[in-house]
Amino acid sequence: MSADQFLFLLVAALAAGALGSALGMAGGIFVVPVLTLFAGASFPVAVAVSLISVIACSCASAPRFLTAGLTNLRLAVVLEVATALGALAGILMIGLVHEQILYGIFAAVLLVSAIQMLAARRARAPLPQDRIGERLRLNSSYTESDGSAVVYTVSRVPLGLSFMFGAGLLSALLGIGSGVLKIPAMDAAMRLPLKVSSATANLTIGVTACGTAAAALLAGNLNLSLAVPIVLGSVAGSMLGARVLVRVAGPGLRIAFILVLLVLAIPMTMNALGMQLGGHS
Repeated sequence: MSADQFLFLLVAALAAGALGSALGMAGGIFVVPVLTLFAGASFPVAVAVSLISVIACSCASAPRFLTAGLTNLRLAVVLEVATALGALAGILMIGLVHEQILYGIFAAVLLVSAIQMLAARRARAPLPQDRIGERLRLNSSYTESDGSAVVYTVSRVPLGLSFMFGAGLLSALLGIGSGVLKIPAMDAAMRLPLKVSSATANLTIGVTACGTAAAALLAGNLNLSLAVPIVLGSVAGSMLGARVLVRVAGPGLRIAFILVLLVLAIPMTMNALGMQLGGHS
């Protein structure tokens, strides 16, 4: 690998890690296209490197979110159970559903999520207390950068679990990170503050990626020469993105996430129509 290519991958991973960490979905969904389109990596190799970068991003940014009190650990454990079950079901279903149909479903989910998050900018009627959330002690609070306390309740836990199952299912079938699906689900179904959704999703996607990355390692798909600049850039970027998420205002974060959802829906729609792009994560 040349020095120019190393520097390019480092900078690209830094930008992907910063954006992904700030939005709570890591940078894997941006890393795969970079590796396949600009580094000449095969899709399995790009996915393997991307999974390692997702784990690195999650580990690097998680301490900042935990210190700031944004991550809801109890909720993360509960939701991760449903996501893991969905991912297991997705693995068993690989090859049974045509890829273009899956891409179409994913594009539709992204568009609906963007519309729901856009509508959520308006005032929403409060939901009644959720008995499951109360019994599991999922309700919590965090402090904004200006010192104001934000108390929130976790509502509609069964609906949130079903959405997490679907996120795990689609992520396994398409080989993508599930953060881009988890955050809108937590926002729309469970009515969590977007900062809490992003921080909690950032932790859970690292846990989910560990199992998939182990399979990629056993298959011999990891290219260490590509992984080094990607992981280094991802770690630095994720730490920067974590600082941004802690300080940024909720409305600005929501607008940024809506734009990312709409942008990601474009290549997914093209893939659904048979116009395959470089890759996905």
